[in-house]
Amino acid sequence: MATTWMKALHRSGGSIAAALDRTTDYIENPEKTNDGELITGFECDPFTAQSEFLFSKRLYEQKTGRDQGKNDVIAYHIRMSFKPGEVTAKQALELGRELAMRWTKGKHQFIVAAHTNTKNPHAHIVYNSVTRDCTHKFQDFKRSAIVLCRVSDQICLEHGLSVIENPGKSKGYNRHEYLGEQKPLTARERLCRLMDSVLPDCKDIDSFISALKAAGVEIKSGKQLSFRLPDSKKFTRQDTLGENYSENAILERISGKRIVTAKSEPSVPTLKRNKPSLLIDIQQKIQEGKGAGYEQWARIFNIKEMSRTLLFLQENKIDSYDELVQKSAAASSTFRELTDKIKAAEKRMSEISELQKYIGQYGKTREVYKQYLSAKNRGDFFEEHRAEVTLHMASKKYFDGHGYNKNNKVPKIADLKQEYAILLAEKRKLYSGYRAAKDNMIALATAKENASRMLHIKPEARDQDIPQTYKRRNHSYER
Repeated sequence: MATTWMKALHRSGGSIAAALDRTTDYIENPEKTNDGELITGFECDPFTAQSEFLFSKRLYEQKTGRDQGKNDVIAYHIRMSFKPGEVTAKQALELGRELAMRWTKGKHQFIVAAHTNTKNPHAHIVYNSVTRDCTHKFQDFKRSAIVLCRVSDQICLEHGLSVIENPGKSKGYNRHEYLGEQKPLTARERLCRLMDSVLPDCKDIDSFISALKAAGVEIKSGKQLSFRLPDSKKFTRQDTLGENYSENAILERISGKRIVTAKSEPSVPTLKRNKPSLLIDIQQKIQEGKGAGYEQWARIFNIKEMSRTLLFLQENKIDSYDELVQKSAAASSTFRELTDKIKAAEKRMSEISELQKYIGQYGKTREVYKQYLSAKNRGDFFEEHRAEVTLHMASKKYFDGHGYNKNNKVPKIADLKQEYAILLAEKRKLYSGYRAAKDNMIALATAKENASRMLHIKPEARDQDIPQTYKRRNHSYER
């Protein structure tokens, strides 16, 4: 569920070096990057990047004669954040680098740092606005942030990570909702809730004011009453609290003429199902040298996971072991089929990309190759046009090796682009169900294994549908 934003870094009245230093010092903070371990760069040293960026900007100004002054964009800052628990800090660093490379297409220097100071590891990217050859600058465009988010989502889908569904229906990014936390109330909201709590016991406006003062609220008189909570710095005017908290509304609520339903506390999102973890083979662990303390902990752990397994089966309306085996096998089959389709699409897309490269290469060098064939002294001509002739011969060799000839002509670029677009759309559609299929497969396989042990079903009698990749990750599956 990666959330991604991009911000342009301006000179802001100061020097370029100072602006770069502020940003790079922030993202390279040793306390957030495991003492610099989680920092990497592309075409620059992460710890001297600001100097290298500055040098390339000076070369750009010398080559082009352009200087935008205070409005100059000196770099761009991207943050890529993930759903808690889905990635490690090192994975966040790798994914951030992949996003930076795709977004800049390798034309700009950049540094990437993964931060570990929050519940969810996240990556910061800073890339130079000037290209590596110092002749152009990054051309920001309208709605570039949306395109960046799509690139980020595509990377997450390719790695089996969550993405935000229907981002267009959201008003904006809410960090607390994203992290599964309860959003802290503002001073105005807390003041309104305090008023809601004291009003039922108030008989008139004086008792209402007395109740607020008893709760520590400071009240200031004027054209409008103003209130300040004990931990607030500013007063809040009564007319800014809303229609249910004006002076007339308060009098109507005290007299009973106006009924206001208090807002309920927002609930913290919970998992839709209790996914169990594998039971521990305690006897095997004891044989490996584990002590009595570990044995006691493992027994408690297994009791909890047995309960979670039963809850999982109840929630998913699985009433028998045979039904569990069938559903587990079906989930594994669905996941394998989905994986095979994605791999087939990716393979064909790779073939199309390679074929397009050779077609373009062939077309660009065809005239030179014709001249080479008709040249009186081919040796001298070849030395003079070695690169073009070599590329053309490599293209011909590629076409011959893949069976393209007079009877089987090379496809047109337009047809290949259309096929590629269709495959890409199909791949994205398949990826939309990939994560859910994988989760279902793992959850059902885990529940089946736990149920087998709880029912004392011998290993040789169990259905062997557990994916090999999952066996490698969970050693308890090894028999």
